[in-house]
Amino acid sequence: MNALTRRRFAHSCLGLLVVAAAAALPGVALAAPVNEADFEAAWSLFDRAAAGDGSRTDEAASRFERMAQADPSDLVLQAYAGAALTLRGRDAWLPWRKMAHTEDGLVRLDKALAQLQPAHDKPLHRGTPASLEVRFVAASVFLGMPGFFNRGPRGEQLLAEVVSSPLLAASPAPFQGVVLMRAGQQALKAGKPAEARRHFEAVLARNAPQAAAARAALQGMAGL
Repeated sequence: MNALTRRRFAHSCLGLLVVAAAAALPGVALAAPVNEADFEAAWSLFDRAAAGDGSRTDEAASRFERMAQADPSDLVLQAYAGAALTLRGRDAWLPWRKMAHTEDGLVRLDKALAQLQPAHDKPLHRGTPASLEVRFVAASVFLGMPGFFNRGPRGEQLLAEVVSSPLLAASPAPFQGVVLMRAGQQALKAGKPAEARRHFEAVLARNAPQAAAARAALQGMAGL
């Protein structure tokens, strides 16, 4: 891995501002329901780590790993544990550790996605359907990977699935907002301003907490 690739890799994992959701899934056996305060604490650390605070990465990864091991059936925990491993890869100094952590995280995300079933359309943590949150976490990580991981197309597919899901409209407004903002940003990156504008306007129409950011994004698109 040359110096340029290492620099690109170090900044590759996208910061996630994902809001989770809260009630046990009927039809899916849970080993032990996660303590929501523990989940919130781990997510807060993860959010800060994903936004670039590397001092929080190890603790966030450790917390999600412990919770994921305690309840292997909770696919949201499995997804965050995998995403946190990719952050460990981002922050590792040694190239082989970067690759090992990242690949392990991607395997965890792939496994969580493969285990999704209709029962996971129900809320799991704080009102967001587990199936949407798992897909969105994976999409955000995949879209942040360097090109040599070949995860971009899968990330785009997963993001499109979340945006088009009828479950999204019934999800908490913060989750809707973060999904639509991400979709708008991705559309801009792909050179699709009309699609991006539609997503940003949807954030405003739904009065999501990200309304100010959506308004700023639309202002920045003036002339496009």
